[in-house]
Amino acid sequence: MPAGLSISIGQCSEAGRKSANQDFYGALIPEGPLLGLKGVAIVLADGISTSEVGADASETAVKSFLTDYYCTPDSWSVKTSAQRVIAAVNSWMHAQNRPMRLLEDKDRGYVCTLSALVIKSTTAHIFHVGDGRICRVAGRTLEQLTEDHRVIVSSAESYLGRALGINSQIEIDYRSLPVEPGDLFILATDGVHEHVTPRFIAEVVAETPDLDGAARRIVEEAYRQGSSDNLTVQIIRVDAVPRGEAAEVVAHASELPPPPLLEARAEFEGYRIVRELHASSRSHIYLATDEQDGARVAIKIPSIDRRGDPAYMQRFRMEEWVARRINSAHVLRARESSRKRNYAYLVTEFVDGQTLAQWMVDNPRPGLHKVRDIIGQIAKGLQAFHRLEMLHQDLTPANVMIDVTGTAKIIDFGSTSIAGIEGDGAAADRTDIAGSIQYTAPEYFLGEGGTQASDIFSLGVIAYQMLTGRLPYGTAVAKLRTRAQLRKLRYASAVDDHRELPGWVDAVLRKAVHPDPARRYGELSEFLFDLRQPDKAALGIPAAPLLQRNPLVFWQATSALLAAIVVGLLIYLGLRR
Repeated sequence: MPAGLSISIGQCSEAGRKSANQDFYGALIPEGPLLGLKGVAIVLADGISTSEVGADASETAVKSFLTDYYCTPDSWSVKTSAQRVIAAVNSWMHAQNRPMRLLEDKDRGYVCTLSALVIKSTTAHIFHVGDGRICRVAGRTLEQLTEDHRVIVSSAESYLGRALGINSQIEIDYRSLPVEPGDLFILATDGVHEHVTPRFIAEVVAETPDLDGAARRIVEEAYRQGSSDNLTVQIIRVDAVPRGEAAEVVAHASELPPPPLLEARAEFEGYRIVRELHASSRSHIYLATDEQDGARVAIKIPSIDRRGDPAYMQRFRMEEWVARRINSAHVLRARESSRKRNYAYLVTEFVDGQTLAQWMVDNPRPGLHKVRDIIGQIAKGLQAFHRLEMLHQDLTPANVMIDVTGTAKIIDFGSTSIAGIEGDGAAADRTDIAGSIQYTAPEYFLGEGGTQASDIFSLGVIAYQMLTGRLPYGTAVAKLRTRAQLRKLRYASAVDDHRELPGWVDAVLRKAVHPDPARRYGELSEFLFDLRQPDKAALGIPAAPLLQRNPLVFWQATSALLAAIVVGLLIYLGLRR
């Protein structure tokens, strides 16, 4: 891909003065979409020399990272993917050590350092545990990008303060930085960086076009300088970076022209159009039958009015990518098809039912149990998004379908934010509100990014509206532009004279739609739990008076108090006589 990511790698590893090489290194440059989705991974590990299985530990760490990282969901950010893979490797090593009672002797088990560099799009992601190093060439010296996790006891004694396999939990250093063509990165074990000067490494890399040859010269210099450890160096040169964001690489395979408007009874790419289901400024949706198996499907095509908007078309193309990666009974499912396409469109299952917006019109006063049931189903769909580090960002009653069995399904993924794609390119443009403004969280109107709490706000507004028939802040949220305006927002209690609603339910809704995301529910499961069984103390709900909670104890306490007063008065009067 001429405009894509291109790197060159040079590597060298020697046992040095030791009888065995317990360092292990590797790199993987994937082809096709994975290069844009996951980037290039370079990994270096160093097994502790006192352990008989040190070499096995370092080999396991590197191979596991290079294998498992590329198996994580495409929607995950680089940080989440790498950290979870490293944590899993650490857990495995720690588990191997426990049966052998090696935890008491940390120098004899599956223990190793790990330094990993992932370059995706225009960003380098660094993950580090131990005393290896990742540096960047800066002129005639090196800029150290990692911290050595080695504790110095004396000039003759030191030990690893952090490494894989020592503890059940692992703390992983992480940082990210932008990359440009010409950037040079160096990964080296302590056997090299403790004996070769940064200036020597920078000069060798600058004057040696052959990166493998440069790595060998650095290893040889470490040996000449008296290093007694294993010697490993990796050199990475960034030759080219994508001109656009990673999302463009993902969308590249789907860059097909939009189709014309479809008509009933027309044949379209193996589908027979039945009728139009919906038309708006955002899209056109049709009911169709698949002529291959007769199944009813929904076909969505781009809006005629917005086909000239590249950002809109990219979001439209990403909808199918999202739909294919979420597996939930409460999220609209994309339909699998192997047939060749000539246009950009989305084919999904057909949901025989009505939107939640229409359901609310037909059921203006639903019971609390019914609202809880529907909100619980929608929350399960949202949890499927959040597990993959996606935010729906446009959760409204119009974007939820209720089918004939009463099952709720989230639809329309045109505003979905995907951490694994948006998190590695330029910052998303927050000036354009992605969702419908009545249900959009206040932080979006202030130009801030969204979080899971933003989707929870939208779900809370829907629950509030189902129970009251109105919005918790009216139209005031859409007018927000400053924090001063945010502080003036006033929540309208869901408890009124028109509907009987427990006060604790109002407290749950108030927390779910709080203007400050830090004061909302952090997890959907917490919201659902409180909607069924509230923690009144946590919600700030005052406890009922003792007279209401336990009248017998109240009157017993009152009688005892009165008796004490009477006795006190009698004693006082007796003393005065």
